[in-house]
Amino acid sequence: MPKGFNPMGGGMNMQQLMKQAQKMQKQMAEMQEDLGNKTLEVSSGGGAVKVTVSGEKKLLDLTISPDVVDPDDVEMLQDLVLSAVNEALRQMEEAVSGEMSKLTGGMNLPGMF
Repeated sequence: MPKGFNPMGGGMNMQQLMKQAQKMQKQMAEMQEDLGNKTLEVSSGGGAVKVTVSGEKKLLDLTISPDVVDPDDVEMLQDLVLSAVNEALRQMEEAVSGEMSKLTGGMNLPGMF
């Protein structure tokens, strides 16, 4: 390697790069903790089924209105539960991605969350 060659291309040296990486790592750990404490409630069927998910994408609560429980139409109840859970997880994923893009400046880091 030629003397004075900087593989990073610009004026950034390895020490600066490491400092930035450590700072980003700390920010990501803080963000993960904040997101772990975040919850989101979503309902389907006009409020007949309500679910609450965490920022860790775990189902925390499920509430089913007695009015929607019909032994002759279990499929409808199943559809309402699936709809509510999937929508809650989708919205939480969107929120997590939005927070992550603030930290990474829009850079895509697959598998981080």
